[in-house]
Amino acid sequence: MTEIQSSTVADRQRNVRNVVSRHLDVETDFLTGSYARHTLISPLKQADVDIFTVLHPKYHERGANAVLDLMRSALMKTYKTPKVSRNGQAITITFTDFMVDVVPAFNRKGGGYLIPAGGLGKFISTDPKVHESVSSKQNADHGGDLVPLIKMIKAWNRSINRHFRSFHLEVLAWQLFKGVTISNDWSAARFFFEKALLTVRKEVADPAGYGTDVAYYISTEEQFREAESRLTTALGRARRAEEYVRLGNIPSAIDQWRFLFGEYFPAS
Repeated sequence: MTEIQSSTVADRQRNVRNVVSRHLDVETDFLTGSYARHTLISPLKQADVDIFTVLHPKYHERGANAVLDLMRSALMKTYKTPKVSRNGQAITITFTDFMVDVVPAFNRKGGGYLIPAGGLGKFISTDPKVHESVSSKQNADHGGDLVPLIKMIKAWNRSINRHFRSFHLEVLAWQLFKGVTISNDWSAARFFFEKALLTVRKEVADPAGYGTDVAYYISTEEQFREAESRLTTALGRARRAEEYVRLGNIPSAIDQWRFLFGEYFPAS
């Protein structure tokens, strides 16, 4: 992000946090998600900044869906022009320059937090502070090469209309590359698609350690097949790109990578 964009994000998220605190009893709040883990990709207009808002436990008894609606109502008292809508586990405020996701949460007995599971009508356990720690350690273990790779994977996901949830892909990358050497970007991308294809019908455990499946939103046979299809297509392109590199046909390899990563792939 540019310096101006960084300043805008800082001001905007601070204002949103203040709005929530004016209308609801908040115990604490903090930034999380890709912005906090340094895996946010450009352009900012298509990105979102996540705010984790820990509410007073008195709201918990209302239920997951009611808590989301409560958060949406609180935000709509101030934000009347931007679209304010429920989006999975969060309430999304769509500004003209970027989006802000506000995740309502509660302190969990024994550690971590409870957040609404969008569409399921229940709470699930998680801990974004653990996620940041895991992300930082994994990236350091790979000499700083894992975060750029995750950004590439996110760019691919954006090119297929965000078929997968971003956090799901990040957790997969943490798991799949643990103990694996990243020798170059193109072989690492192929490796990710190859191994991720094998996980589609399996649970992907939240590294916070509470037994939550971060891939829970893919659960029907139709969803399994669609996810497999997306990953199979990506794997095919990645393999062709690798073969073109082996043959010294770099322009053709670049064509395959552009299909994979869309406009995020450098033009020169």
